[in-house]
Amino acid sequence: MSASAMESAAVTALLSVLHRIHQATERSGRSPDRVRVVAVSKTKPVDVIRRVYDAGHRCFGENYVQEIVDKAPQLPADIEWHFIGHLQSNKVKPLLGYAAKNKGYRVFNKRTMIIEESMNVTFDELNQQTIDDDDDEDISTPSKASTEPETETSYLESLPKRMKFMADHPKDLVIAAVPNLEMVETVDDKKIADRLDRVVANLGRKPLKVLVQVNTSGEESKFGVDPSGCVELAKHVKQGCTNLVFSGLMTIGMLDYSSTPENFKTLSNCRTDVCEALGIPEEQCELSMGMSNDFEQAIELGSTSVRIGSIIFGPREYPKKDNAQ
Repeated sequence: MSASAMESAAVTALLSVLHRIHQATERSGRSPDRVRVVAVSKTKPVDVIRRVYDAGHRCFGENYVQEIVDKAPQLPADIEWHFIGHLQSNKVKPLLGYAAKNKGYRVFNKRTMIIEESMNVTFDELNQQTIDDDDDEDISTPSKASTEPETETSYLESLPKRMKFMADHPKDLVIAAVPNLEMVETVDDKKIADRLDRVVANLGRKPLKVLVQVNTSGEESKFGVDPSGCVELAKHVKQGCTNLVFSGLMTIGMLDYSSTPENFKTLSNCRTDVCEALGIPEEQCELSMGMSNDFEQAIELGSTSVRIGSIIFGPREYPKKDNAQ
């Protein structure tokens, strides 16, 4: 299929999905406006995503940190990005961004990234420095090639004019990897919640929306907190992570779709328990459940957000070796 045909097919498929969502919400007595569609663009080129964007869609999801960081700067700033893959502690800064003092900066990869309106900045891996997961100090590693210290003025003037820099941190340069990251849907333990909370605070970013991922199927191959620990983790995020916004729960159903309804019912029951414990109405607790093969079923069981990839963008083409995570 040609690139143009692929782009057109994605738009047609999106319209079909929206129609099916409308029908599913009608069957369950709900409004289609109450269901978000996260278009999962994993492995798909930027041009296809842009075509779907041009058709009016604004919410996209990625599973891999490398992909979302690569794609986001090349696409419109009003896209709402959702990170929906498993997030390791050492990937939080690459996802959220870096704060650098005036002697230099480091990033996680040696390449040229497009940052803010096609302004290129070359990131040198020599500036990188391995840190412990609990080390939240700002990055201030000078380049090994540098022999003379730079002043704050000369350092800032040497950077592209469009690089964002926080007014309330005048001595720091903030490199926001995905400035329009709307939500992380896969918080599955306290450690990753605390890590996100600290990095968001250090960068001066606005509070980040997160979902608690629940392993409703009990499969060892899937990530997520056990349903019995869901309330405790939700409480921790809500009450102990001031830079995160607890927004609801997420799950991935079993591939055996005959078992999926029970998975979805389990998540719905978790929401009831969480809302009772936190003293919030269920309308304030999202349920992210349902993918390409079961989203209609999920909607009928209360889903407020469905993650749909292959039926919009077509089969995924994976590289022989995937180092994205």
